[in-house]
Amino acid sequence: MSIKAEERVSHQKLGQQLELFMSSEEAPGMPFYLPKGMALRNELENLWRVKHQRAGYQEIKTPIMMKQELWEQSGHWDHYHENMYFANVDEQKYAIKPMNCPGAVLIFNSKKRSYRELPIRYAELGLVHRHELSGSLNGLLRVRAFTQDDAHLFVREDQIEREIDKVLDLVDEFYSEFGFSYKVELSTRPEDFMGSVEVWDQAEHALEAVLKKKEVAYQVNEGDGAFYGPKIDFHILDSLGRSWQCGTVQLDFQMPEKFNCGYIDEDNQLRQPIMIHRAIYGSIERFIAILLEHFQGNFPLWLAPVQVKILPISDAYISYAKEVKQQLEQEGYRAEIDDRVEKIGLKIREAALQKHPYMLIVGDQEMEKHVVSVRKHRVGIIGEMNLDELIGHLKSER
Repeated sequence: MSIKAEERVSHQKLGQQLELFMSSEEAPGMPFYLPKGMALRNELENLWRVKHQRAGYQEIKTPIMMKQELWEQSGHWDHYHENMYFANVDEQKYAIKPMNCPGAVLIFNSKKRSYRELPIRYAELGLVHRHELSGSLNGLLRVRAFTQDDAHLFVREDQIEREIDKVLDLVDEFYSEFGFSYKVELSTRPEDFMGSVEVWDQAEHALEAVLKKKEVAYQVNEGDGAFYGPKIDFHILDSLGRSWQCGTVQLDFQMPEKFNCGYIDEDNQLRQPIMIHRAIYGSIERFIAILLEHFQGNFPLWLAPVQVKILPISDAYISYAKEVKQQLEQEGYRAEIDDRVEKIGLKIREAALQKHPYMLIVGDQEMEKHVVSVRKHRVGIIGEMNLDELIGHLKSER
């Protein structure tokens, strides 16, 4: 699928047109999700949960506000405090988290660990806040509050390559769901780094080894690693050929040391795990913006906020429309009825502007024969179907 640049509509306009999200001066850079936007977001989160459960991850949730000392210990204070928000509670200084990793470390450290438990894979849809200058805010692409689809893996040294290999497969599986191709970059040690050069070299070589073993084409992005470790970045390509950095895999020897993470090995000796930081969407908000601009609001059936719009020709057919809606919802489809007192032509035009994948027109003939007249977005009239035929048709599409 490709779109000409002059035909492109911004995700902000599409978000307003499709009633997905809004912004307010009462919370600059912090989006408000409308009901249809939540339907879209929930589909992304449901997909995320199913795939992570199958891949052996355990979902966690960590607080959005933790004591300042924690961020000093993690290194975020020295490297990131200008982008953080703060609060004083009971004369104690707190910071609102800009990242989820310290919380995952606290959960790992909450009990003694054995080598038999590793790898431990924690996944979190974590709400984070980062201070962005007001002039840089841009719809859902650049916000101050967003949800990262983070995962933090605690692994033994001999598990590094195998686990990163699995992460690369999971990233590929996710992006394939949306038809995205992508480019890969290996981002190396920045000037403002934490730890020793030797440890950084070891981490960079480990990531490079996996990419070469899997024969993944990649470019080296010198000096763009995180302050605590090198990373593999994934840049997805949209329908306009634009590149968006979304997913990342980061190898971290520093944070386990700073937090004294440990596990007992097979010789009953205390060892330090290695931490892998990993995201696929990157940020739910940013990914939704990219999807909006990529599909231009013409979502595949499974992702569409409203999958089926039912259009009764007049009030006399609303009860039948409700029967149709009920049966569709029982099958798990998201359906709406346009029960306004308007001409059917107007209802069809407005449903087309909302880009619903399917429209069902119901009138005297349809009610009498117990069928619906089916129209598909960007295709046109399909014809009459009874509900069993319609549901079978919808199931074949996803």
